[in-house]
Amino acid sequence: MQRSQGSLETRSSTGTQTDSMQGQVPRLSKVNLFTLMSLWMEMFPSDKLDRAKKKTQTKKTGLVVVSNMRIIGLHCSSEDLHAGQIAVIKHGSKLKDCDLYFSRKPCSVCLKMIVNAGVNRISYWPSDPEMSLQQEFLEHTSNGDAKLDAKAVERLKSNSRAHVCVLLQPLACYMVQFVEETSLKCDFIQKIEKKQPLFSTGLFYEYRQEKIKEFETRFLISSEDTHKDILRLMGLENLCENPYFVSLRQNMKELVLILATVASSVPNCCDFGFYLSDPQPNSEESQQSLSQEMALHCIIQARLLAYRGEDHKTGVGAVIWAERKFGGVDCDGTGSLYFLGCGYNAFPVGSEYADFPHMDDKQKDREIRKFRYIIHAEQNAITFRCNEINPEEKTMIFVTKCPCDECVPLIKGAGIQQIYAGDVDIGKKKADISYMKFGALTGVRKYTWQQHPQSLLSANQAGDGTKENGV
Repeated sequence: MQRSQGSLETRSSTGTQTDSMQGQVPRLSKVNLFTLMSLWMEMFPSDKLDRAKKKTQTKKTGLVVVSNMRIIGLHCSSEDLHAGQIAVIKHGSKLKDCDLYFSRKPCSVCLKMIVNAGVNRISYWPSDPEMSLQQEFLEHTSNGDAKLDAKAVERLKSNSRAHVCVLLQPLACYMVQFVEETSLKCDFIQKIEKKQPLFSTGLFYEYRQEKIKEFETRFLISSEDTHKDILRLMGLENLCENPYFVSLRQNMKELVLILATVASSVPNCCDFGFYLSDPQPNSEESQQSLSQEMALHCIIQARLLAYRGEDHKTGVGAVIWAERKFGGVDCDGTGSLYFLGCGYNAFPVGSEYADFPHMDDKQKDREIRKFRYIIHAEQNAITFRCNEINPEEKTMIFVTKCPCDECVPLIKGAGIQQIYAGDVDIGKKKADISYMKFGALTGVRKYTWQQHPQSLLSANQAGDGTKENGV
């Protein structure tokens, strides 16, 4: 049976529920990964102009541009431009045959441009659209622009060759539980627990609950009746009937819970952040670099990617960003930063999951260990980058764990100037994989997850820590 363009798709050729269950642990499907990345991009740290929070009917929107099932662009609305407009500016004719994942249904201004560019598919989060209908419902004095825009979007969609749809997939069995458990055990939480004995599991759950409330307010519509009204205006009448509506709401809530849990795994607390692992006094290296807010946002992107990893024991994610040499505010909502590439640990492209060994270093027979076969997250991020690394610009890689000896020289050789990572395994050797080179690495700035150096110094001297933002 052929699906309509407004249907809730629960399968695709590139990421099915079965695909999510490959191996011994659940995985995010690519579709859900791209969806979560788009929601997280909507929350990209804003510049001072955005923080003014001007009252506007146009909602900030995140966007993931995908080509051949690989991410080639991460964008979000700026003060002057919508996410779809930014995609056209950044990619132009390269958008042809790409899939676009929006955190909100794009407005008519964006849709006509991206459809004209020849995109293959436009997927959007089925909540309040970019031109806010929810706000129009609340403000009875509204001029009706949002409803008019919704009608224009439907007309553009009906005459478009692009497939405009809601593309959410059921999570793999136990996925929510798995994300919760692995978030508690991740390098960043472990480091806080080691240095701050008072940091308990209860504090993690308190922090997560705050994130859940924040994200539900932003990405969900609390009133079911209002949600149905908005879905109808967006041409999704078929999703307003049960059991489809109940299923849609449940899928959305679970994805928001996943996002909140992953975001809580790198908590902004206890004076922890990314600081130089070996700062030199009075040197240029000791000066502020990337803000903590930005660094945390990017490492959480990497954490999301890790849940697509094919290693049945340890998922690893990596994302590469660069900063334009001359700084300033670019047309993108990411400011002077621009996306270069991302990856997660997986077996070589085209191989089947069962083709290679999966055992770790506890297995006595070295021949059936995984280490010589799996491609590391950093390696995939560098291999499939969408832009070249400019040695004159600051390039940063964010990795969910300490880079191993196989990846450290690769990162340096690629011209990446800064590494943001956890350092739980630094200096360790684990049979077929070791982490000896990271600590001795020179010529690359290493920002590791640790307590603010001044806080430690103050605590040792006077028992009174101070907290500063910045790296």
